[in-house]
Amino acid sequence: MSEQTKGRLSAGQGTAMLLGGVLGPGMLVLPQLAAEAAGPASILAWVGLLALSAPVAITFATLGARYPNGGGVAAFTGLAFGGRAAAVVGWWFYGAVPLGIVAGAQVGAVYVAATLGVDQTIAAGALLAAAFLANAAGLRTSGRLQVILVLLLIALLATAVVTAAPHASAANFTPFAPYGMAGVVSAAGVLFFAFVGWEAATHLSAEIGDIRRATTVTLLVIAVLYLSVSITSIAVLSRPAPMSALLETGIGAAAGPITMAAAIALTFGAINTYIAGAARLGASMAGNGSLPSWFGRGGAPGQTPYRSLALLAALTGLVMLWPADLDTLMRATSACLAAVTTAGVAAAIRILPPGKQRNTAVAATALSCIALACCGTYLAVPVALSLIALLAAKR
Repeated sequence: MSEQTKGRLSAGQGTAMLLGGVLGPGMLVLPQLAAEAAGPASILAWVGLLALSAPVAITFATLGARYPNGGGVAAFTGLAFGGRAAAVVGWWFYGAVPLGIVAGAQVGAVYVAATLGVDQTIAAGALLAAAFLANAAGLRTSGRLQVILVLLLIALLATAVVTAAPHASAANFTPFAPYGMAGVVSAAGVLFFAFVGWEAATHLSAEIGDIRRATTVTLLVIAVLYLSVSITSIAVLSRPAPMSALLETGIGAAAGPITMAAAIALTFGAINTYIAGAARLGASMAGNGSLPSWFGRGGAPGQTPYRSLALLAALTGLVMLWPADLDTLMRATSACLAAVTTAGVAAAIRILPPGKQRNTAVAATALSCIALACCGTYLAVPVALSLIALLAAKR
């Protein structure tokens, strides 16, 4: 194995990293929130978002295969719209990651603390530290761990569905749409958080052998997981409830530790992917002047960008000290990632050849613009990061 490729991800590791970026700890509560908004008709929201997220995923996979680069969406945007646009998009993603991974760690820590009786802040810090250490050990080490956790997660979710399914009742599907189509739209707004993550994998496009195949497998896996969990939750539970209630129905007292294991797998998987992507983005940003050049070392494929990783860890520590609640962190993160996604798929319209690929990018852009508009006042966060990026570019 050559020096250039020995640190890169295998096909399985690349797929696991992509799965980890899309799946997240929100999976533990999103079926409940969607059912509260739309009743059994929330299934329609799941199906609709799965169908609509496919163009975004396919567009990013196409861009990653054609232009493999640690800069990810920022690099694609630079090809389409120039260096200043690339700097802005880079700062959107790099600034969003500390916010998002702290929010994710806090969600996972709730389940760890409830099961082990430890402080939630300590549990969140331990999850973050583990992910940073895994990335510092190298991408292949991080990827191997990701494979194990993804397989564990799939097994746990399958256990929840299979053990609870015998308790299903058709009566729980009536009335099917108690809140009408307005409820389905409301559920879709909540479930949008389950369909971000495709942009994170673009930063690993130079590390993944076949990003299009990894994307296809990920789309199939999340479709099965999301739909099976949401349908089973409605069929088994007479009221909206978190996934822990589904496990309790199927296996009783063992549900607590299993839910904790699922929370750790979901949380670590998402955090691990975003840290890996942001660290490589930071090195790329240093190369184009968006960050000081000192942070650019180790950004080549197969290498570990320790300096960018250290900067990301420092920023994450600052966010941990910020007294913001979970809702604020999640919404600010979503606004930044929605902006990144919109810029990336819009860039695809310009740089992909005419035909099916460009048409897919057009559909993805329309979807992303709707998601961006739903962020409301939290769009102030990417606006502030834009000002930082433009000042840095001017310098």
